[in-house]
Amino acid sequence: MQTITIIIQSAPYGDERVYNAFRLSRALISASIAMKVNIFLTGDAVSTAKKGQKPPKEYYNLENMLIDLIKKGVKVVVCRTCIGARGLNQSELIEGAMIGTTLGDLAKWVMESQKVLSF
Repeated sequence: MQTITIIIQSAPYGDERVYNAFRLSRALISASIAMKVNIFLTGDAVSTAKKGQKPPKEYYNLENMLIDLIKKGVKVVVCRTCIGARGLNQSELIEGAMIGTTLGDLAKWVMESQKVLSF
C-alpha cells in the first residue's frame, strides 16, 4: 500500500490551499489502488481542525470535509507547538484530529511515505 503525507501550512480560509489539499486527499483515497493518506496540519493550518467553525452558507465547509476524511481512514495530526501558540487544545479539535508529540511525528511520516506534498 502506498502512503502519501500531505503537509498543510495555510490558514483554512483565505486562499484555497486547504480546500484543494482536502479535495486531493478525497480523490486519493477514492482511487482504485490501496492508498494511505496522512495529513499534518502546521502553522496557521492548525485552526482547520477546530470544531464548531461556521463559514458562510455559500462557502465550502472545511470542518465537514476533514471529518469525512477522518471517517474514511485519513490520519490527521496537528503540530503541538503551533496549536499551543494559538491557544487551542485537544478538547477544541474535531474528533479524530490528534495533537502530535513533536515534529518527530512528521519526520516519521516523511520517512515512511512514498510521496510528500506540501500545501
